[in-house]
Amino acid sequence: MPIEIRELAESELGDFVDYPFSLFREHPYWVGELKKDTIHLLELGHPFWRHGERKLFMAYNAGLPVGRIAAIVNSAHNSFHGENCGFFGFFDCAEDPEAAAGLFTAAGKYLRAKGMDKVRGPVNPSTNETCGLLVEGFDSPPMIMMTYNPPYYAGLIEAAGFSKAKDLLAYNMAVAAGFPERFEKIVKRINRGGNIAVELVDIKKLDEAIAEIKDVYNSAWEKNWGFIPMTDAELDDMGKALRPMLKPDYLFFARVDGKAAAFCLMLPDFNVPLKAARGSLNPLTILPFLYNMTFKIRGGRMLTLGVKKEFRGRGLEMFLIKKAIESGKKMGWKNGEMSWTLEDNTLINNTIESIGGKVYKKYRIYEKKL
Repeated sequence: MPIEIRELAESELGDFVDYPFSLFREHPYWVGELKKDTIHLLELGHPFWRHGERKLFMAYNAGLPVGRIAAIVNSAHNSFHGENCGFFGFFDCAEDPEAAAGLFTAAGKYLRAKGMDKVRGPVNPSTNETCGLLVEGFDSPPMIMMTYNPPYYAGLIEAAGFSKAKDLLAYNMAVAAGFPERFEKIVKRINRGGNIAVELVDIKKLDEAIAEIKDVYNSAWEKNWGFIPMTDAELDDMGKALRPMLKPDYLFFARVDGKAAAFCLMLPDFNVPLKAARGSLNPLTILPFLYNMTFKIRGGRMLTLGVKKEFRGRGLEMFLIKKAIESGKKMGWKNGEMSWTLEDNTLINNTIESIGGKVYKKYRIYEKKL
């Protein structure tokens, strides 16, 4: 039977969110976020959609879903970068070229009608959330807030006319080995004036820290490819989501003469218990979730490491990486992931590689003219 592509109504958002859980029901590595969190992100009340628009499409074969995609217009991105770029995200599909082609055609038609002249993705729904298509490193599960997809996805996207725009790198670090001793001397030399201090955030005062995080975040990534400043509402929403998960060892600042100059955010690999949750916490999944949360987490991820532009070139990255490794070792982590970094961000990539980090997964953002 021919593939049917249908635009979903808001009342069908649950079907859109459910689809990948059926597609990857038996997959050993794919991990889905809690469905309620994905629904919150996609609901039009989320602060992202105050400057964004979207249409959700699903592909059906004989009445059964075989794929999904979101077509996204992010006016904040286009204003910041001075372009007319649309995006695709939340792409999942069976190994069905006809279904994938139909989804990309529908998304492209919507974006052209909105005045977009090109499309990039996957972003879910922006680079401030999960993004990128896994193109290397399929032999292990993703870390928290990183994506996973089977290898055939790249073929479906490229067959639709997309080509590489940028690769994103994920580094693996042996946390158990500790911070390399030869770099301890470098850290001491950098701070011979004694004006640099690493300070753990008081989670009870997280609201106060959010303002400093915003200041550092929007300065540190301002010139990065694909960066979009987060609004106050988006940062508040992120803080609300992170608050139940945060402990002092996960979030810390580097201060120069008492001023916030850089910050680092890391999280244990909550994907381990999320795998057991299968999208929701209920009487059947709560005990496996809690067991895996308590006994099975052996690593974590550094989500962000940013240095304000006026403090770059002072080696503050080393202070934050040293503290991250110490915190991870304290929590019993064997390995940690530092992700993601742009493939051409030589400063941070060289720093990570110099202390033993190795690229073990690679993600790709694709682009196509409309």
